[in-house]
Amino acid sequence: MNQLINNNNMKIIVIGKSGQLAWELAQLSSPEQTIVCLGRDDINLSDVFSLETMLTQKKADAVINASAYTAVDKAESDIENAYALNTKAVGNLAQACKRLAIPLLHISTDFVFQGDKGSPYLPHDIIKPLGVYGDSKAQGEQLVADIYPERSAIIRTSWVYSSHGNNFVKTMLNLMATKPELGVISDQIGTPTYAKGLAQACLSLLKQQVTGIFHYTDTGVASWYDFAIAIQNFGIELGLLDKKIAIKPITTEQYPTPAKRPHYSVLDKSSLIKALPELQLCHWQAQLKNMMIALKNSANQS
Repeated sequence: MNQLINNNNMKIIVIGKSGQLAWELAQLSSPEQTIVCLGRDDINLSDVFSLETMLTQKKADAVINASAYTAVDKAESDIENAYALNTKAVGNLAQACKRLAIPLLHISTDFVFQGDKGSPYLPHDIIKPLGVYGDSKAQGEQLVADIYPERSAIIRTSWVYSSHGNNFVKTMLNLMATKPELGVISDQIGTPTYAKGLAQACLSLLKQQVTGIFHYTDTGVASWYDFAIAIQNFGIELGLLDKKIAIKPITTEQYPTPAKRPHYSVLDKSSLIKALPELQLCHWQAQLKNMMIALKNSANQS
């Protein structure tokens, strides 16, 4: 039970190296916890034997699966590929980790919920996805729980962003710099999550060898409109934007998309806090400012 805790050089393999979470995890690599990120060119998620061989060759002590088909709207028409990555590949990874008896931490999403509860979702609330993306992720979760319950954990998160990669924050900054005004949805409620904090939570869960389903986001609640307003305010304060533009709240009906999204997907984190009492949670606005400072510093260095 304490194998990983006492290991002075834990080697963690992260699947999905092009993503925001993998990038943030890579920044936390150290002599005590070596983090190696693998992408589609490095590993074959469609074959259990290939996965097992690769993880053996890499001398993996644990695996974090941060890979996913995340194009929510495209998934509605690209169904086969969405299920291949979000469901079948996850099951293969669970089988490979079970055969090697190494812990698996799988990242999932608030999209497994319908969004009509009206209060924060608990990890074991009934899931009822609204579209292909959410359903494929829900089925992936189920495979992990069915195949490898003894040494696996699942973290659901939401509205993830980072100074690396493409995300809502960077999109808004670009639009605010080039458009005279914006309309942003105000009737979808959730919590923005800085991938850096999520990465730290992932490592804490692995170190403590906690199993089961948990929720992690930053604290607080926001609509996409609230999120956009905060991005603009910090953008002006930090000199990432030259001027303010008008940002208008709009409804989901005014901005139709191929995939339905949950109207309310705030995640209850109390079970994670209980499991990891040392974990420091921050309000989403504080974390947003931290990320935007990192973004500014990165721009100044380049």
